[in-house]
Amino acid sequence: MTDAIDATDTPTPRRKPKPERTEIGGRPLSPATLMMGHGYDPTLSEGSLKAPIFLTSTFAFPSAADGKRHFEGITGKREGGAEGLVYSRFNGPNQEILEDRLAIWDGAEDALTFSSGMTAICILMMAYVSQGDVIVHSGPLYAASEGFVAKVLSKFGVTYVDFPAGASREELDAVLAKAKAQADEAGGKVAMIYLESPGNPTNALVDVEAVRDARDAALGADCPIAIDNTFLGPLWQRPLDHGADIVAYSLTKYVGGHSDLVAGSIAGAKKWMDPVRALRNTMGGIVDPNTAWMLLRSLETVELRMQRAGENAEKVCAFLKDHPKVTGLGYLGFIEDERQKDIYNRHCKGAGSTFSVFLKGGEAECFRFLDNLTIAKLAVSLGGTETLASHPASMTHLSVPHARRQALGISDSLVRVSIGIEDADDLIADFEQALEHV
Repeated sequence: MTDAIDATDTPTPRRKPKPERTEIGGRPLSPATLMMGHGYDPTLSEGSLKAPIFLTSTFAFPSAADGKRHFEGITGKREGGAEGLVYSRFNGPNQEILEDRLAIWDGAEDALTFSSGMTAICILMMAYVSQGDVIVHSGPLYAASEGFVAKVLSKFGVTYVDFPAGASREELDAVLAKAKAQADEAGGKVAMIYLESPGNPTNALVDVEAVRDARDAALGADCPIAIDNTFLGPLWQRPLDHGADIVAYSLTKYVGGHSDLVAGSIAGAKKWMDPVRALRNTMGGIVDPNTAWMLLRSLETVELRMQRAGENAEKVCAFLKDHPKVTGLGYLGFIEDERQKDIYNRHCKGAGSTFSVFLKGGEAECFRFLDNLTIAKLAVSLGGTETLASHPASMTHLSVPHARRQALGISDSLVRVSIGIEDADDLIADFEQALEHV
């Protein structure tokens, strides 16, 4: 074939084709197994067992016809979009391998990676909203997510309607009716339903199945349901199985898991990813090759790390549950509310390792507890190999108005804890001695 015929009749293949083997004898291979090689062909990289870091800004075309075909896809002169690699603002080998493997964990058709979790969330929302549109979201959200909707998108004529995480189907129906009326009045549409479950930092769960059913009844399936799954993903919850269309992550957390990088991702059906990919291509914000390579390395052990952290959290919470200076726990393994327990049983595969602990007293008592921890580090973030603790009301959620913090249960007595992979008995000893100062 000549270059011209090949470029016209045969789509340009990926430079890094996916290995076909995803099952053996009819048995689907587990994500933990596929993390060791899926999406990478060593023969394309001098036989290197692991993918090299591809530090390049641009990629050479095999032929001028290939270059023309690529830009025909970018400009829309040809259906099918861009193919192959051309410029690292769009894609690159490390990022594509990473996206292939992230999609596996959630059973998604496609995935996109970003320079941070908030970059992923912001570009996702911007890809779907226009002036006059309404976003419906659960509460609580991560403060930066809530702030982006309320303070940034509002500058461009986008409004929102929110609902509590544990809302029933009847409550959801009322919220969507309100949102639809609000959008109609502004000449827009309900552009997206955005969830965070478990919510940060209370661990409040959203009934994704009920949200899907309410969405289908009120709006139809063209309005995407997106969910931030950072607290439980990718091991302990698969929201796409329960009615979500798009799942978002701060990869900084469990996937990266070593507190040494910042990144984010979304995953879902290709039809939902394509508009976001197009905006990411324009704005940038893709994860860099080195960070993508680090995430590929971390994905090989994410199941082991999350399992260990989850086991540790269960032991630590069993200790905290009956401590006289602890008034409550926001831990999914000890849910008392029947509605929340029902959602947990249907949606979750594990309780996770991040939880909230309520201490007797308020900010002063929490500060004394935090200042006297010796193994656990006083720091924001979560999902790392080390145990972290923070005070959301005065740190990550300080920008949230006081009245809303109270309504969401983010009180001055709440400490958020992310358990790591240290020895559980050592962590219990550390928590015990710190509580003596409360």
